Amino acid sequence: MFDERLETLDDGSAHPAMQLNLMNSRVIALLAQDKERWQLAGDQFFVDMDLSAENLPLGSRLAIGSALIQVTAQPHTGCKKFAGRFGVDAMRFVNTSMGRKLSLRGINAKVIQPDVIRVGDTVRKV
Repeated sequence: MFDERLETLDDGSAHPAMQLNLMNSRVIALLAQDKERWQLAGDQFFVDMDLSAENLPLGSRLAIGSALIQVTAQPHTGCKKFAGRFGVDAMRFVNTSMGRKLSLRGINAKVIQPDVIRVGDTVRKV
């Protein structure tokens, strides 16, 4: 059993609802200013997609390449590293009430069907 609010399990292993992080590519482009800095956000996928809960409610499934992932309830709000790399104002911006509603910091997901994913693969709601 695991607590949805924690990043790790009691034994210290990774939280199963936080296997993948997705962030909107337009948001990271605004915050990072240089594509070379995108990786500093720590997310595995940058997608040009509306990540809001309205568009992708909990449990939504996404196909990326031939893999299948599922949106989880675990919030993705940023951390001290994110604030240190992009600034406190960036952290505040993505965590405003509207920023959270739009999931500007991104979303967490878990792998349902592992498979190959390549840069440029289309992300589709299933």
